[in-house]
Amino acid sequence: MDNRFLSLIYPSAEKKESALISGTAPRISEDVCEELGLSSMLSLKNGRVSEYFTSDEEVIRYRQKTLSDLIEIPELGEALGAAIPVLCDILELRRLSEDMRDASDTYLYSITEIELYISAVDLLCERLSAMRDRIKSPAFKSFSDYIFELSESEDYRSLSESVKKLSAKVREVRSITVGVNLDSQMRPVSAGVISVNSEKFKSGKLLDKVLRMSFKNDALTCIAELSPFGDGESENRREALVGAFNRAIEDVFRHSVRDWRRICSDYVLDNTDFLLKILPEIEFVSKCASLISELTAKGYDCVVPTVCDKDEKAFSAKALYNPDVALRIDERVVDNDFEFDSEGKIFVLSGPNRGGKSVITCAAGLCQAMMQLGMPVPASEARLSVVDGIFTHFPEGAEDTIDKGRLGEECARLGEIFDSVTEYSMILLDESLSSTGAYEASYIAAEILTGFAGVGCRGIFSTHLHELAAHIEEINERSEKDGGVKIDTLVAGIEEGRRSFKIVRKKPDGKSYAKDIANKYGLSYEDIKKRIKR
Repeated sequence: MDNRFLSLIYPSAEKKESALISGTAPRISEDVCEELGLSSMLSLKNGRVSEYFTSDEEVIRYRQKTLSDLIEIPELGEALGAAIPVLCDILELRRLSEDMRDASDTYLYSITEIELYISAVDLLCERLSAMRDRIKSPAFKSFSDYIFELSESEDYRSLSESVKKLSAKVREVRSITVGVNLDSQMRPVSAGVISVNSEKFKSGKLLDKVLRMSFKNDALTCIAELSPFGDGESENRREALVGAFNRAIEDVFRHSVRDWRRICSDYVLDNTDFLLKILPEIEFVSKCASLISELTAKGYDCVVPTVCDKDEKAFSAKALYNPDVALRIDERVVDNDFEFDSEGKIFVLSGPNRGGKSVITCAAGLCQAMMQLGMPVPASEARLSVVDGIFTHFPEGAEDTIDKGRLGEECARLGEIFDSVTEYSMILLDESLSSTGAYEASYIAAEILTGFAGVGCRGIFSTHLHELAAHIEEINERSEKDGGVKIDTLVAGIEEGRRSFKIVRKKPDGKSYAKDIANKYGLSYEDIKKRIKR
């Protein structure tokens, strides 16, 4: 077979090589994936989610086509799903064989590996042939063509026939006949394998055999066991005998072992490696497609986003929702229209606790991250430009605050973001600066927001600081002098004292929620007067 380039997630070897060069991939860490819930949703075993992010628009579109095939042809995902355990078994066999000292064990492992390899190719060939005409993506067209060519090649057919014969020959061995030469005093002087048998030896009655002296009549009936396998024998004596037998068996199969290793090196490894090398890709696209199918099965929209030019800095999503929350709760998740535009590249999102601020903040991050994996996104419509990084500042526990204190730790982490953020980045801050009083927090938050506006990035600052909205005009005036982008405000909606989880673009009124709550529980002044009069 030729050495053509095959990948389910990269359109060319040059694109894959470019992705591996340091600094070209977007800065979206595994910690960010964990915070957003993406790592748990995909749950990869053969890689990390952060390894698959890309800022290359061509690569994203290539993956979109790959995943469209998987989503539209469920049988394709089932075929890959059936092949993954077989390929994982091959990897495990290779790992075990590296630790094997016994040549006969290595020999048997090699046979098993090739049997698994043939079963994987046969399985994929059979499954893919039934859907060949429905496959549209360049990735799966190339993949299926390679599988078909491989299975139809003369080398593969020859290998398949050879392994059946060789496997049958090896697996029919159930016992060996050992001959021992004795000297005149009945002492053993040499020993060797006389025959390899397809039946196990039988234990006979020693007295009958000796009295009848019929040793030649039944070669597979044992008249006396070798003592190292008896009870009470030392482990060293057992190992010595086992070692001797193994060396003898290796001698018997020496030519077969040598020929088999030659076959492995000349053909098999060259052809198994292409499947093993793309195993992480197979798992990745399979998990992505499964996630989308799971969401659509629950009645949620997932749309292939329009990939916009990087300089447009677009983010517009209709009916955006948080897929992590959608999968974890039974009730319907509230969706929201969300857009970064010229009047608001950064939003200060305020509202009551548990009012949906964190949910929509993560939803925006997940939408961007899923797009840059090449996935459909959790919305009914979406237009997105790539970002060069997603930087989060979410609440953490107290274990990292011993040296600096909670506020110091928060400020240190925020400072690290400024070391990396650019105008093409996305920042997501959730309840930052909640460790200090409202006055100090509002002052520091205003400084931070002015800084992010000056950078020109996109982002959300989810906060309990309602009074921060009063400083937005001042922050905008300050940052615009340095060419900064505009900041606007969002409010987590409240309807009749009840959290609606709808996000509204308006200035917050810190009193409105308190008033609704007071009315709901009969604690307004008018209600209290009525109670007092009673």
